[in-house]
Amino acid sequence: MQLRYSFRLYPTAGQRAALARAFGCARVVFNDALRVREDARRAGLAFVTSAELSRNLTASKKTPERVWLGEVSAVILQQSLRDLDTAYRNFFDGLKGKRPRTGAPRFKSKRDNRQSVRFTANAAWRITPGKKLRLPKIGDVPVRWSRTLPSTPSTVTVVKDAAGRYFASFVVETDASEVLPETTPEIGIDLGLGHFAVLSDGRKVDSPRFLRRAEKRLKKAQRELSRKEKGSENRDKARIRVARAHARVADARREFHHQLSTKLIRENQAIAVEDLAVKGLARTRLAKSVHDAGWSAFVSMLEYKAARYGRAFHRIGRFEPTSQVCSHCGVKDGPKPLNVRMWTCGACGAVLDRDINAAVNVAKAAGLAVPACGAQVRRVSVPAQRSETGTHQELPTTSPRWEQIGIPGL
Repeated sequence: MQLRYSFRLYPTAGQRAALARAFGCARVVFNDALRVREDARRAGLAFVTSAELSRNLTASKKTPERVWLGEVSAVILQQSLRDLDTAYRNFFDGLKGKRPRTGAPRFKSKRDNRQSVRFTANAAWRITPGKKLRLPKIGDVPVRWSRTLPSTPSTVTVVKDAAGRYFASFVVETDASEVLPETTPEIGIDLGLGHFAVLSDGRKVDSPRFLRRAEKRLKKAQRELSRKEKGSENRDKARIRVARAHARVADARREFHHQLSTKLIRENQAIAVEDLAVKGLARTRLAKSVHDAGWSAFVSMLEYKAARYGRAFHRIGRFEPTSQVCSHCGVKDGPKPLNVRMWTCGACGAVLDRDINAAVNVAKAAGLAVPACGAQVRRVSVPAQRSETGTHQELPTTSPRWEQIGIPGL
């Protein structure tokens, strides 16, 4: 499978200028090709092929208006055309129902939050003996290597984010040698806002609420930005400060997701989660909390790490009544208001924690083996049904203590 590794770059002033030139050339090539196709569509002509766009690019580099395109590597210009083809392919596949719908390709702006260029193997880029990244017509860029690449990368993408940071993103091929030893536990996960995740074995992970904790600092930075004159250097500096504050929040959230997902993958052989309607929840009054939790990113990490390390990953339907069914006896007694966190099953008398009960039902819906009392807090005596005969098994009266998951470094 293919994986992407990102590392921080620290280019010099001259290299930053060269990268800005590369970003601008790639953006112009993308916009020129998009304009050609849009003009052909409005005129009722046939779809302009990639080969014709490539010929137009070669010809435009010889004109006085576009002669400066030759100052950058030709590979990144061709890759910009490939990006346009990918955007059109995703758009058409969305119309055919082959993938989620996306909008039609749009023109890029130099004021976009993210600028990037991609170098493939034929661009003659390489990692020098001094552990620097040598890019054509840019130079040897210092890299902060945080880990070792598992194999020789095929492509590298240089990215500049809204906070003015530079990153090198490598695509590498990995084999099955990283499969973890088999283990016994299998768990279901119920994602929420009060607790970020509740596991079917009773453990609960508190929600860090990174955005909520940083709101005061973000509000101050945004207020300072709004008071700066548009077009001034001070406003640009204030914008960078706002972007860096948001980047710190996003980085902390991503680190939390990585640590928790890796811990769960290492400890369990199979994991089941519920397919949540995040887009729908993001349109409610809980939108800020939903975005702050980042459920989709966390589930995506679980999915690709399970495939990488040989674990089983299951995603059950969002309409599964996990909060309406008793995980002990399987009786469905209808929906319950959100303020009901504990409830007693009318059939078997088990007193259940709402979140733990839902996590157990998620695991059972995926066919995982979970303890029958995983969601049970305590049992109470109930009268036998009239049609029921025989003796009843003695029930436990003690309540297990649910441990908290400790995330080191947070």
